Amino acid sequence: MTDTKIWLVIEKNTYGQNNHSYSITKTANTVEQATTFKVHLDALNDKENRTYFIASDISTIIDKVVYHHNKSVDEKPLILKDEVKETSAEMPF
Repeated sequence: MTDTKIWLVIEKNTYGQNNHSYSITKTANTVEQATTFKVHLDALNDKENRTYFIASDISTIIDKVVYHHNKSVDEKPLILKDEVKETSAEMPF
Protein backbone atom coordinates (compact mmCIF):
# COMPACT_ATOMS: atom_id res chain seq x y z
CA MET A 1 0.00 0.00 0.00
CA THR A 2 1.40 3.37 -0.98
CA ASP A 3 1.34 6.26 1.42
CA THR A 4 0.07 9.05 -0.81
CA LYS A 5 -1.11 12.34 0.59
CA ILE A 6 -4.55 13.53 -0.45
CA TRP A 7 -5.28 17.25 -0.46
CA LEU A 8 -8.81 18.40 0.33
CA VAL A 9 -10.53 21.60 -0.71
CA ILE A 10 -13.00 22.31 2.09
CA GLU A 11 -16.06 24.51 1.71
CA LYS A 12 -17.10 26.46 4.80
CA ASN A 13 -20.56 28.00 5.03
CA THR A 14 -21.34 30.45 7.82
CA TYR A 15 -24.90 30.84 9.07
CA GLY A 16 -25.16 33.58 11.67
CA GLN A 17 -22.26 34.43 13.93
CA ASN A 18 -21.31 31.03 15.40
CA ASN A 19 -22.93 28.45 13.12
CA HIS A 20 -20.67 26.90 10.47
CA SER A 21 -20.87 23.87 8.21
CA TYR A 22 -17.94 22.22 6.47
CA SER A 23 -17.89 19.87 3.47
CA ILE A 24 -15.24 18.43 1.18
CA THR A 25 -15.71 20.01 -2.24
CA LYS A 26 -12.74 18.57 -4.17
CA THR A 27 -9.89 16.14 -3.60
CA ALA A 28 -6.48 16.40 -5.24
CA ASN A 29 -3.25 14.40 -5.43
CA THR A 30 -0.94 17.44 -5.28
CA VAL A 31 -0.99 20.79 -3.52
CA GLU A 32 -0.75 22.51 -6.92
CA GLN A 33 -3.92 20.77 -8.11
CA ALA A 34 -5.73 21.61 -4.85
CA THR A 35 -4.65 25.25 -5.17
CA THR A 36 -5.97 25.38 -8.73
CA PHE A 37 -9.32 23.97 -7.59
CA LYS A 38 -9.50 26.49 -4.74
CA VAL A 39 -8.66 29.46 -6.98
CA HIS A 40 -11.39 28.48 -9.45
CA LEU A 41 -13.95 27.84 -6.71
CA ASP A 42 -13.13 31.24 -5.16
CA ALA A 43 -13.59 32.90 -8.56
CA LEU A 44 -16.99 31.24 -9.07
CA ASN A 45 -18.16 31.91 -5.52
CA ASP A 46 -21.08 34.34 -5.46
CA LYS A 47 -22.02 33.99 -1.78
CA GLU A 48 -20.54 36.07 1.02
CA ASN A 49 -21.05 33.34 3.61
CA ARG A 50 -19.06 30.72 1.65
CA THR A 51 -15.26 30.34 1.79
CA TYR A 52 -12.78 27.66 0.76
CA PHE A 53 -9.55 26.40 2.28
CA ILE A 54 -7.08 23.60 1.62
CA ALA A 55 -6.35 20.84 4.12
CA SER A 56 -3.85 18.02 3.85
CA ASP A 57 -5.20 15.70 6.54
CA ILE A 58 -7.79 15.44 9.28
CA SER A 59 -5.57 17.09 11.91
CA THR A 60 -5.39 20.23 9.77
CA ILE A 61 -9.17 20.33 9.59
CA ILE A 62 -9.54 19.71 13.32
CA ASP A 63 -7.01 22.46 14.13
CA LYS A 64 -8.97 24.94 11.99
CA VAL A 65 -12.30 23.96 13.58
CA VAL A 66 -10.82 24.21 17.09
CA TYR A 67 -9.33 27.63 16.28
CA HIS A 68 -12.67 29.01 15.06
CA HIS A 69 -14.55 27.45 17.96
CA ASN A 70 -12.17 28.93 20.53
CA LYS A 71 -12.32 32.31 18.80
CA SER A 72 -16.12 32.36 19.09
CA VAL A 73 -16.33 30.98 22.65
CA ASP A 74 -13.88 32.84 24.88
CA GLU A 75 -15.00 31.48 28.23
CA LYS A 76 -15.01 27.74 27.33
CA PRO A 77 -12.25 26.83 24.86
CA LEU A 78 -12.29 23.41 23.24
CA ILE A 79 -9.55 21.18 24.65
CA LEU A 80 -8.16 18.28 22.66
CA LYS A 81 -7.30 15.07 24.51
CA ASP A 82 -3.55 15.69 24.16
CA GLU A 83 -3.96 18.98 26.02
CA VAL A 84 -6.05 17.66 28.92
CA LYS A 85 -4.16 17.73 32.18
CA GLU A 86 -4.50 14.92 34.65
CA THR A 87 -7.03 15.89 37.31
CA SER A 88 -6.92 12.77 39.45
CA ALA A 89 -4.66 9.81 40.08
CA GLU A 90 -7.35 7.29 39.13
CA MET A 91 -9.42 7.09 36.01
CA PRO A 92 -13.19 7.02 36.64
CA PHE A 93 -13.74 3.90 34.49
